[in-house]
Amino acid sequence: MYSWGGHEARPVYVRMPAFLKDLREALVEQSQYHELLYQMARRDLLLRYKQTVLGFAWAIFTPLVNTIIFSVVFTRVAPIETPVPYPIFAYCGLLVWNFTAASLRFSVNALTANAMLVGKVYFPRELLPLSAILVSLVDLAVGALLLVGLCAYYGVVPSWTLVALPALLIIQIAFTTALALLLSMANLFFRDVKYLFDVVINVWMFATAVVYPADALEGRLRVLLEINPMTPIVESYRAVVLLGDWPPASLGIWALLVFLLLAVATVVFHRAEDRFAESV
Repeated sequence: MYSWGGHEARPVYVRMPAFLKDLREALVEQSQYHELLYQMARRDLLLRYKQTVLGFAWAIFTPLVNTIIFSVVFTRVAPIETPVPYPIFAYCGLLVWNFTAASLRFSVNALTANAMLVGKVYFPRELLPLSAILVSLVDLAVGALLLVGLCAYYGVVPSWTLVALPALLIIQIAFTTALALLLSMANLFFRDVKYLFDVVINVWMFATAVVYPADALEGRLRVLLEINPMTPIVESYRAVVLLGDWPPASLGIWALLVFLLLAVATVVFHRAEDRFAESV
């Protein structure tokens, strides 16, 4: 205690805002259960490819088939100009897009498919959608092997701009995680969310510059691309990996919004966990 003017000075305590307190609590819990997250991801990875003929090759097969289809359409039926040969242009976009799409597709049902765990065992429920994202991250790594082969085949020489690749991946994972948390929670409370998601995800792909360059559209359609956060992410991957350029400056603004969205999604999910058992 300190005295001043004959009066005791009392220590001043600054109360942490409730939002930051809940965010910190959620992140601490997730870090404490990191071993459980690893085991869940390992289990989901084995189950996804159990009793399949192609196994991990499915991670390459799906974007490769789509690349072939779109290559026929956009090189023969309705040709478009791309800065690099179209097959590698399309495959890069599809590989990036499939990571987010697959993560969300499995995350939507992450809570409802594990009703017994959600209802009877305590653990951070965020681990369930996070597990789906980690499994899709393995698929992304496997699919990237073919991208390396395509770069060699088409003579695309890697540039030192590849140093930006980890930052791009972190931004995409953060964005995907935020949506995964919100979708899995929403589907637990409203089971028709998964049906709506199947429609939206297909439309969303064509509203993103996945199989065509962003400058191929003009007017209102171009504005639609610019307000879509997946467009600068996909375009940044192409710039860094295929063109030897830096990501567009707009990605910095999107990154700030993405991490803000992730913080909000984490807190909303964490605060709603107490009601999950009632809805399974």
